[in-house]
Amino acid sequence: MASLGAYLRELRDKRGTSLEEIARSTRVAARDLESLEAEQYAALPAPVFTRGFIRAYCQFFGVAPDEALALYDQREGAAVAPPSSPRVAAAARNAARPRPAAATSVPASDSEEPRRRSAVLVSFILLVVLGVALFAVTLMIQPSRDVERRAVIRSAPAESRSPEPPAAVTSPAPAPSEAPAAPAPPPAAVEAGSAPTFTSPYRLVARAVEPTWIRVRTEDGRSTEETLPPGEVREWVSDRPFVLTVGNAGGITLELNGRELPSLGARGAVIPRLVVPPEAR
Repeated sequence: MASLGAYLRELRDKRGTSLEEIARSTRVAARDLESLEAEQYAALPAPVFTRGFIRAYCQFFGVAPDEALALYDQREGAAVAPPSSPRVAAAARNAARPRPAAATSVPASDSEEPRRRSAVLVSFILLVVLGVALFAVTLMIQPSRDVERRAVIRSAPAESRSPEPPAAVTSPAPAPSEAPAAPAPPPAAVEAGSAPTFTSPYRLVARAVEPTWIRVRTEDGRSTEETLPPGEVREWVSDRPFVLTVGNAGGITLELNGRELPSLGARGAVIPRLVVPPEAR
């Protein structure tokens, strides 16, 4: 069975990605990623944070982290001795000693029952604490950069904003000596043909050219998020505009109702809130 380090290195070698690229995208230090691949667990923080690093590593490549976490748990179980072995050895030594006749009247199970209940209660409390810690680590790794994304949206390229409608076109009045010219088209018709319009339902298609993290919120309030590897295509349908968060503006192209949208921005730029199609102003 492959170890955790070999599994992670195989993921990275297949995509030809460096540890520095993974560190920039996941916000996990490169030295911690090296320790994971080298299985140097003593150089890593507490297991709660190490599990978060493993999840971020797998999400960067768009794979489920279950297999990697299972390999990590097996490594932990092999390194830690069973906590009940000293107690079992002590019980075996006590059983080998001759006991007085009065001691046989008290069953051994009566003294062990409170200890078993205490062990079950402690295990339950540890599971609850572990679940809360994992949830906190997940929040820290991905959505904790909301403040930074709000600042980046101010410098987003002009292509991502909705175009302003052109001014109405009017024809000059003819001179008195000239014959009346053909009537000009109404201003509303000129404005309608100058900018593309989209009707619902909206069909949004995303194509990744580089590893890109994206989150899409639809009309029912549901959000889907994932890291798209190069060449992947995703599609969503909604009766209302989509709200997108993009982690790499230059690594993805969008198409709405069969029309390709303008470039979102430069490579590595973060777009915290993009409405497609643009909201009416």
